[in-house]
Amino acid sequence: MFDEYFRQYGFIAIFTGLALGVPLGMILVSWILSLSKIKIRPKMPNAIKQSIYECGFEPISGPWNQFNFRYYPVALLFIIFDLEVVFLFPWAISFGAMSREFGIFILIEVVVFIGILALGWIYALKKNVLNW
Repeated sequence: MFDEYFRQYGFIAIFTGLALGVPLGMILVSWILSLSKIKIRPKMPNAIKQSIYECGFEPISGPWNQFNFRYYPVALLFIIFDLEVVFLFPWAISFGAMSREFGIFILIEVVVFIGILALGWIYALKKNVLNW
């Protein structure tokens, strides 16, 4: 009984070790190769390689230009609502299968979830965050 229980923790320990060991090993090998006298790749800087790249066009401004601060709240709201909508996809897929088991409870929970999102969106509209 306990063998199977502790075996699951063993799998978690193995995956945790791999998740930490692989990136740290890559960083360590990269560091060791950078210290060695053997050069793996050529280092030939020139003006074109060190120039700013902006989608294949000449840059409009310098590398330290400032964005309009009104961009950031819109970007943050997009990320928040985009991530929240991702939670609706599993519900929409599994609602048909689980509707017999849970009935109206799941539907009410999702309506409350969407209502909270709608309140946040209305609040953002009232504060004129989405207006440029």
